[in-house]
Amino acid sequence: MSSSDPKFLHRLIRGISGLAASSFFTEIRVVGGENVPQDGPIIVTATHHNMMLDPVILSVAFPHRRILNYWSKASLFANPIVRYILYSSGNIPVDRKSKDRQVLFKGTFEALSKGNAVALFPEGTSYTEPRIMQVKDGAAWASLEYAKWLKENPDKASSQDVTIIPAAIVYTNKSKYRSNLLSSRFGRPITMDAYKKQFFSGVDGDPRASVKRLTRAIENELIEMTINAPDWDTLYAARMARDILWEADKSIKLDEFTTISQTLVDLFSTPDATTNFTSARRHLLEYYSLLQSTHLTNSVLSALPLPRSLDPNTPATLPSRLLTLFLLIRDSVSILARTPFFLFPMIVHMPVYIMGRLGARLVEDEEETQAQNKVAFGLLALTLIYPATFFFLWALFWYTPTGALLAAGIVYLFAIYHIQMINGSAKRVIAAWRVLMGVWAPKTWEFSLAALSQYTTPLTPPENPWIDRPKTPVQPPANSKDVPSYSAPGSPRPADLLPAGVASKPEPPVRARPTRRPPSRRIMRHVLRARIEAVKALASFFDQLERAPEKRIKASAHLAKLYGVPAKTENVLSVPPTGAEAPTNPDGWRTAGEIVSFLRKRGANIPTTGHGLIEGEWAALSSEGEETPAEDQEITWVPPATRA
Repeated sequence: MSSSDPKFLHRLIRGISGLAASSFFTEIRVVGGENVPQDGPIIVTATHHNMMLDPVILSVAFPHRRILNYWSKASLFANPIVRYILYSSGNIPVDRKSKDRQVLFKGTFEALSKGNAVALFPEGTSYTEPRIMQVKDGAAWASLEYAKWLKENPDKASSQDVTIIPAAIVYTNKSKYRSNLLSSRFGRPITMDAYKKQFFSGVDGDPRASVKRLTRAIENELIEMTINAPDWDTLYAARMARDILWEADKSIKLDEFTTISQTLVDLFSTPDATTNFTSARRHLLEYYSLLQSTHLTNSVLSALPLPRSLDPNTPATLPSRLLTLFLLIRDSVSILARTPFFLFPMIVHMPVYIMGRLGARLVEDEEETQAQNKVAFGLLALTLIYPATFFFLWALFWYTPTGALLAAGIVYLFAIYHIQMINGSAKRVIAAWRVLMGVWAPKTWEFSLAALSQYTTPLTPPENPWIDRPKTPVQPPANSKDVPSYSAPGSPRPADLLPAGVASKPEPPVRARPTRRPPSRRIMRHVLRARIEAVKALASFFDQLERAPEKRIKASAHLAKLYGVPAKTENVLSVPPTGAEAPTNPDGWRTAGEIVSFLRKRGANIPTTGHGLIEGEWAALSSEGEETPAEDQEITWVPPATRA
């Protein structure tokens, strides 16, 4: 294929995939696009945590609209027709059976020699884990072997070396419909200058050592651009804290989403951060699990109008209670009033939701595949529904040319209106009635504590069998005490960097839980109680942090370098001597005061212990008006703008 090949199939697939991705996610953002050159040979090394959606998102959002070429088995290119289809859709052959790397990467060399872009997923498989688990050497070998090929064949291409562009695809909730997506974060370009000398030295073992160093540099960049936690509980606790500190939807700038999330992960990975560390994590995890079980979010609950006047056990003037109920009914009627305009698009799209849910249920234990199936099954349904709807409407207009335009316009407007309704206040109003019915239900309907226990522990995905896990954990240095250094860039295996006693523990097994959502009348008061306890525990947690502003909190190396004190003064990305490994455990620390200030400056609404109640706290009380066990202190929300 010539470099001027327009790749019609790739552009067509990218266009269709872009429409599907934009309908599944509410927002797609690109960060670091200035790091991607407009032309010249590049190899893009991207994270791979969402199956086929990853190449879709990468291709759709890639800067400068450059065409990306992906590896495919060389045997598929034997048939001329299939070969044209594969090339035109953006695929290049890789002969995996060959032990000669110059033969293995022949198709890659041809694409790079024409100044094209090649995209790889160096993790080797798509998986769902709380951290980056592995980065393989394929991208490093391809880059350095191309430099060798370029040196041996100067007449076949320009003298421009290939540049590696690390890319991290970050999802706020990768399997949830209409969630946000921080599409791609493109890291600092990695050139071959620092690695070619060792690779070409001719010394036995030097080429492999050079490749390992380059792989480590790629891994460093990917870790810096993603969220990495030592275990699921730490990641879930950090997510819950983030959702409490930033209650409103889209209140976090997507450009800062990864940095904020990693800061909270670091914070909840420091066991001695505060005296109530264990208690705070437990309350956050319980609340997170109950939200998972009820398919609610903290942003929805925090936005509900639940003043104490709705409490059936608290005396209140009739006008006050009626006014509150009137406002809730008014919002409900407002939603129902639009039902005639919403109903037809909803009926039209119902097969899409049914097919999407069916596709997700086929892979319930593989979160990284659920979104792919939802999009694929839904897209399949749409290819049948939209044409059928169009021809039905066109028939109503007597198959006239004007009628065709009107039918196409109506289908388009129905689709747009349907998405806007889904993103609107309908979910909030439905959640308000669910909460109200759950609170007003007799206490005898509630789950007992024994029955509730099945919903208070977060589910954890099963281990991916295709990931290379270390068999023997490596103990940290002697001067590393209680604090994990799990997310330090340059770590060959994040599990190796866990503190003693933690790394030896296996990931928790998948816990059985009923697949159906528990009835609101039986669990809702428990959810609201868990919210109150989580907020109060978080308030106490941050209160202790503020009382000890100089307390050292373990930090990921890149965050310690930016905001704190790195453990090592040398640049962790610097090139080690020939044959030497890159430095391990290059972590550092930040102070508690700096972290609190960092979060506030980015809009965190940090609760503080004081006098006051959370709106809706009455709903967490029992029917007799007795408060369920919770923290003793009350809290006050102080807007970040009013703080120093």
